[in-house]
Amino acid sequence: MDFFSLLSIALALAMDAFAVALAAGAVLHPVSRRQLFRLGFHFGLFQGLMPILGWLAGRSVQTLISAYDHWIAFGLLAYVGGKMIHEAFADDDDSPGTDPTKGLTMVMLSIATSIDALAVGLSLAVVGITIWTPAVVIGITASILTVAGMLLGGKVGPIWGKRVEIIGGVVLIGIGVKILMEHLL
Repeated sequence: MDFFSLLSIALALAMDAFAVALAAGAVLHPVSRRQLFRLGFHFGLFQGLMPILGWLAGRSVQTLISAYDHWIAFGLLAYVGGKMIHEAFADDDDSPGTDPTKGLTMVMLSIATSIDALAVGLSLAVVGITIWTPAVVIGITASILTVAGMLLGGKVGPIWGKRVEIIGGVVLIGIGVKILMEHLL
């Protein structure tokens, strides 16, 4: 996988974390360095570990599905991207509690924002891509965007939050189409 595609996937996956961080930053304004570290570290850790788990699951079934793996990768990425776009338009209030960088709330947010990375890891496995470099890039990207999102939260969160998720979803669908076209053409 070329670096541009990898970075595109990492950025797309980090959009959920970024959007949650925008909301957290708006709630916590001003944000302490400790809060920045906690949420950035946990979101990055979970975003980096989930694709590894998905990849390990995907490797165990690769020989059974190699004839149509590109369709599976496309379907998973299109589903995840579509889900992100759908959630951006959903009318719900995801405002975190008093401090979303502590305790069970942080763990739940970390899992929720990284579930998509599990499907991406599975997709990478079925296409035969090694997971270690993508996992590191995905984790670091999520950490950086989480910190940036928290810092920007009080200023642009209410205006751009949903649009960021839509862009992330479109990018994932685009990567899925690219994988499908590479195998069909």
